[in-house]
Formats: sequence, C-alpha cells, structure tokens
Amino acid sequence: ADHSTASSDLPLQVNYSIYSPVQGWSGTAADNQALQAPYGSWVAAMRANLINIPADAQVGIRYQVNLSGTGWLDPAEDGAEAGNASAEAPLEAICMELYGASAASYDLYYKVYQNGTWTDWALNGAVAGTEGAGLRIDGIRAAITAKDAGAPQAAMNAVDPSRPMIALTFDDGPQPSVGNRIMDCLAQYGGKATFFMVGERVGSYKTEVQRMVAEGHEVANHTMNHKYLQKLGAAQIQAQVNNGNDAIQAACGVRPTLLRLPGGNHNAAVLANAGMPMIQWNVDTLDWKTRNADKTVAAVLNHVKDGDIILMHELYGATGDAVARIVPELHKRGFQMVTVSQMAAAKGRSLEAGKLYSSFH
Repeated sequence: ADHSTASSDLPLQVNYSIYSPVQGWSGTAADNQALQAPYGSWVAAMRANLINIPADAQVGIRYQVNLSGTGWLDPAEDGAEAGNASAEAPLEAICMELYGASAASYDLYYKVYQNGTWTDWALNGAVAGTEGAGLRIDGIRAAITAKDAGAPQAAMNAVDPSRPMIALTFDDGPQPSVGNRIMDCLAQYGGKATFFMVGERVGSYKTEVQRMVAEGHEVANHTMNHKYLQKLGAAQIQAQVNNGNDAIQAACGVRPTLLRLPGGNHNAAVLANAGMPMIQWNVDTLDWKTRNADKTVAAVLNHVKDGDIILMHELYGATGDAVARIVPELHKRGFQMVTVSQMAAAKGRSLEAGKLYSSFH
C-alpha cells in the first residue's frame, strides 16, 4: 500500500482505468465515475489503485478478471494490469476486494456495463458481470464507502453546481459519421451533450439515437421536417413539434422536453403554439457556414464562459474534427460539459413552455 498520497481529511477512494482496443488505456477515473470503452469497443484489461490511504492504515486493492476464451486470470493488485491488453479479447466478468488489516473498515462496490446496461452493484469480492454467455464488458464503475454505509448514492458523472459548466448542443442530426465521433470524445472526458434532432431523420439512425440515451446525452427536438415555424399556422406549428417528439420517442423510448427552433426563428404564433421550452444559444460557431475546424475551435475557445449554450451542427465532418480539439481543452480549463437540462437545474432555473432561453449566466 502506497502512503505517498495519504491524507487525513479525504476519504479512501479507488481510481481505475481500462484498456480498449480502439482507444488504448483510458484516463484514470475517479471514485464512483462511470468509465466506458468507446462505442463499438470493449474492455480488454483494467487497473485499479487506492488514494487517500490514511497514514495508519494497512489496505490495498486486489482485482481479478474473467477473460473471454481463457477464464479467470490470476488476481492483480494495486495498479497492476488485470486482463490482456495485447491480446485484446474482452473481459466477461470481474471481482474486486480490499485486503489488509484495515480492509474491514470499508466496503468496495463495483459494477460493469454489459449487454447495453449497468449491472447491479457487486460487493467485496462478489462477481460483477455474466461469464460464459458470450457477453463482454464495455465499462466499469467502482466506489469505496465506509463499512455498512450502503451503496454509493452519487449519480454517475454528477454535476457540481459550484464549478463552471457549458452546454454543447448539436443540431440537424442524427448523423452517425459525426455524432458517434462526438460521443466517443465526450466519453473520454465524462462530458454530455444535447442533440436537437430532426424527426424525419431519426428512424434511419435509431442505433445512434439509442446510444445517446444509453450514454446520458440529452435527446431534444428540432421539429419534424426542419420547417421555419414563423411561416406556419398554429396547427402546422403544433404538428411539427409533436411529430418530432413522437419520432424521437419511437426511436429511443425517451420523449424530448426541449425544442430548438430551426434558425432560432420565432414570432408570437410560434411562442404560443410550441408547447415546450425553446433553447436558443449565445455562442454561434457558424460551423454550418465555414465548414472549417480551426474557425469552429476558435469560435468556442476564444469566448467560452460559465453558463454558455454553444451551437454546432451534427452534419459536418469538420465539426467532428473541431469537437475532438474543443472537448479536451474545455476539460483542461475546468469546464463541466453538461446537457441543457442539467445546466438549467444546476443554475436553479426552471424551463417553461413558450419561453426562450439562450444561456444560463
């Protein structure tokens, strides 16, 4: 057990990382953070170690993995690799436990993302995941609590209202060639986005929309046919909104609660008939116009501040290129990347139907 990071006032915590064939070794996840392989990939190996070990404690962490085609491997301890990164076969199950004289003072909880869902918590050496059924592990989450304190309560990737945050929003999708790249990048940094989608497109790209929901992004409405609503009558406005909501719900099971107006265009009839909160923006990247990653990156990073709603579009490869540069830098600067609904809640703002919102400063 390493006492170099010992601290008397911070609780004992577990940190962990995963290896996936697409990404290689991930960054280190903090205690109770969901850590997932990029979409379409899987976990082939893992590492875990303890931090904030009390100066008088004797405690370490031991973990064992079931490797597809091989079975249970020998246990690894305190930061060593468990699995086989070079072979790239997926893990099917894991078990983890604390050891040492002080281990009895704590509970170690862990779960895995398998077959499209998170398993229930496993505890102190129990098996998480289903072995021998051809199911692979695509993510891991672990946390330490005081003995008998109960399972960790914090939401995965919970928002901290005291830290700066922004909402990245993407219009006009779904478009898997760009949207999946955006989600891959956000997954590496624990970020979430809001996707304002055109209803007539979602039926063709259900898998991408279902991934948005599975990974905690917000699915939102950009009307059924991308019509400029200020040119329509009341019944047509209502149909564009309701049909868009119906299409998205049919694709992924979640009914949107937010609307973005095509072009941001509105008049009194739109406000009276939309029936949803309307989300505008205060940082317009003009990515649809420039199709230039450098200009999109500059439009965000030169101006970004807490509470911003940033407008981009999911249709353009250059936007995907830009996001791959924007997200790591926002993370480095300490911004949380959250959904519009998460940011409104964190800022104490209730979103009302018929009202327009362009930022949460």
